[in-house]
Amino acid sequence: MDGFFNTFLHEFKTPLTNPVLIFSLILFIILIFPLLLKKINIPGIIGLILAGVFIGPHGLNILEKNSAVDLFSTIGLLYIMFIAGLELDLNEFNKNKHKSILFGFFTFALPLTIGFPICYYFLEYDFFASLLTASMFSTHTLVAYPIVSRMGVSKNEAVAITVGGTILTDTAVLLLLAVIIGSYQGGLNQEFWIRLIISLTVFFVFMFTIAPRIAKWFFSKLESEKHSHYIFVLAVVFFAAFLAQVAGVEPIIGAFVAGLTLNRLIPASSALMNRIDFIGNSIFIPFFLISVGMIVNLEVINNGPTALIVAGTLTIVALTGKWIAAWITQLVFKFSGAQRRLIFGLSSSHAAATLAVILVGYKNGILDENILNGTILLILITCVVASIVSEKAAKRIVLTSDEEGYEEKDINGINNEHILLPIANMMNIGNLLDFAVFIKNKKAPNPITLLSVVSNNDEAEANIRKARIKLQSIAQLASASETKANVITTIDHNTASGIARTSREILADIIILGWPQKEGMIDKFLGEKTKGILNSTNKTTFICHFVKPLIAHKRLVLIMPPLAEMESGFMQWLSKITKLATELSLPMVAFGTKKSEEAVFKCARKYKLNSKIAFNLFDDWDDLVTLSKQVRSDDILVLVSARSGSVSHISVLDRLPAKLEKHWGESSRIIIYPQQFSALHTNERYEDIDPDSLSKGFEKIQKIGKEFGSIFTKGSHE
Repeated sequence: MDGFFNTFLHEFKTPLTNPVLIFSLILFIILIFPLLLKKINIPGIIGLILAGVFIGPHGLNILEKNSAVDLFSTIGLLYIMFIAGLELDLNEFNKNKHKSILFGFFTFALPLTIGFPICYYFLEYDFFASLLTASMFSTHTLVAYPIVSRMGVSKNEAVAITVGGTILTDTAVLLLLAVIIGSYQGGLNQEFWIRLIISLTVFFVFMFTIAPRIAKWFFSKLESEKHSHYIFVLAVVFFAAFLAQVAGVEPIIGAFVAGLTLNRLIPASSALMNRIDFIGNSIFIPFFLISVGMIVNLEVINNGPTALIVAGTLTIVALTGKWIAAWITQLVFKFSGAQRRLIFGLSSSHAAATLAVILVGYKNGILDENILNGTILLILITCVVASIVSEKAAKRIVLTSDEEGYEEKDINGINNEHILLPIANMMNIGNLLDFAVFIKNKKAPNPITLLSVVSNNDEAEANIRKARIKLQSIAQLASASETKANVITTIDHNTASGIARTSREILADIIILGWPQKEGMIDKFLGEKTKGILNSTNKTTFICHFVKPLIAHKRLVLIMPPLAEMESGFMQWLSKITKLATELSLPMVAFGTKKSEEAVFKCARKYKLNSKIAFNLFDDWDDLVTLSKQVRSDDILVLVSARSGSVSHISVLDRLPAKLEKHWGESSRIIIYPQQFSALHTNERYEDIDPDSLSKGFEKIQKIGKEFGSIFTKGSHE
């Protein structure tokens, strides 16, 4: 028994060496510390950094830096940069790329300009040491990015330009580091510049041309192997980091570029994105934050006043330089105070790139121990400041956006949005479910309702059990992306009436249907079931046919009939299509009248619809086929139709599905039937009058009149 206790106690001898015990300790810290410090309003990120100080070699020495800790720390750092690139809204970034470049210049040049004379004249370091230390002030690591992402403001314009500026300033600093080291060692010759330029060119060409094609092929060919997708993503991230290192820059640049490469292929609401966020924020990123704390050595305080003066100076200069950059950015782009604080919070934390610069300088003999120790204290203080400022600024932006977006929520029915997805064919259900998940508003409490209508016959009970089992398996697919799905199986003599009845019972406002399957004779128009649903409901209805995975498309082409903007469901379907384009990072090309163009851009400005839209005037609906040259095989063609009797209905829309089938049969396509009128405008006294029948009657009378007119016209010419 004594031998057992001795062995047991030996395992707890510090520093710990048992890898299983080390891993379990780290997991307990990740679990407990953020919860404890949250009670006193300290961000969880700070809790993890302080935990690293507490258990590290300069604290209680429970854990020391070893290969396992370094590996997980590196993975966490790369993960932060990868997620930053992956969650970057490319449409917003492209719209603000000039702002990102300008902010990148500010956040690089201003700290460098302020820091160099202070290091050179006040701290009295030589030229190379002063320049290298000053360049460290320009770097920043997105330590507070998980806070911003968790609060749902990662799409904010201030975040977009900060992330874009991060990669620009860090790349500039790391390139400057290579130049300083080369110059210090006397190797700054023509060969150095040629090697650096060629290696970086090869790296970027591979990452932005070859890697996306490989990824698209992999996701398309192995669509059902969902676990393989995550492994593939990790492989791309670390291989990109390795290639960047080979090219002569830091691996974090490669991880960020990998995020940009896969950005369009991994929608924000997809199950794969959920897995990436979950595993990164649960394990890898916390490991990195703990390892940052393990570097901090509080004993430098006892090394005399020089260490404290250096540490204080470095910290003040670093924070001041970043604050001035954020302030000037606010003035130039007219941002709010909360956005300025968010920019400052995100860009003020120094960790990875800062350590890379200082450690390289220290190992090459350019920097002394005072700079190294002062930098470690700077890392701790700036991470604390950045986390607190970012959290408060993000909360303020969320509150402000909620107040400003109240009217939008009211108009769009966001609070009560309910999507109904009837399932008839299991073949293409994956793409239909993805479409429903992508357009669903995440703040709406209602789940996506999956519906199966079973014929009312002798086998109804057995069929309803089978249908429920199938729908449950589909609901599990939705849950992988943290989207709630409700299952309903019902019995009805007619599928269309079953769908219409259920849509009224659950108060659904959006119905998503698959493209009708042709059976027997080729239908001239839409299938009878689909027509029955359209005639029986007033809900906004999307009829979808996707020939390839949604991520494989490159554009979204929207075609609107005249007066489409007059329909009461205009804002609803426009916001959903825009959301789809944003999720897939697709540019939108729209065709319609001048009035429709004005309405689209007015709504986009008013409700901040985040998608790039290029509008083309078109009103020749009698010759719709002329647009076939504008549609590519990798486009999603969205054509807005209308129910008979509605404001925007024209007779050519009745032949629309047949034309789509004939001329765009190989393309992914969506037909939208907007909500025709608000339920508030219905009048129960006239329910027995069918406006469809009346309008069809008038259309037939007009057609007969035209035929009679043509007869008399011919007679007169003869």
